[in-house]
Amino acid sequence: MADTLKPETKLSQWDALMLESLKAYGWPNDELISKVQAGNLPTDESKFHFEYTALTALANEEQDTFVQAVTNGYQIKYNTIRGIHSWILVALKQEAELILEPENEAVIAHLSEAEAKRLAFVLSFGWGVSPHEGEQDSDGRAAYKVAPVRA
Repeated sequence: MADTLKPETKLSQWDALMLESLKAYGWPNDELISKVQAGNLPTDESKFHFEYTALTALANEEQDTFVQAVTNGYQIKYNTIRGIHSWILVALKQEAELILEPENEAVIAHLSEAEAKRLAFVLSFGWGVSPHEGEQDSDGRAAYKVAPVRA
């Protein structure tokens, strides 16, 4: 998938996961920003057990960065294969296939074209999203492969 223009705002993988977990509440951007800055956040009951205090610190110490990440998107500074798998689960609400075979690490997920573009947008340098062989899922989403870009 062709690289889209990457955002200038960069977040750590963990901060991105916490932000995506909060976006799932459906709060408007300004409400999300104010809740995070105030530390007025729910207890995370997911398998990740996010402690949002670090995100609150980021939102207050680097306010412009946080506001830009919420309103205009972000790129993850450095991805790991397991982190990408987790991001797909948290942000796109789907369990992807994780392949940990040495020299062939990848994540396979069924995504809509918009989801694939969104994923490509947030990935750190060195990762790519490409169509993958396979059947569409029951929702008509195509298979995509996320893997390190090899020269």
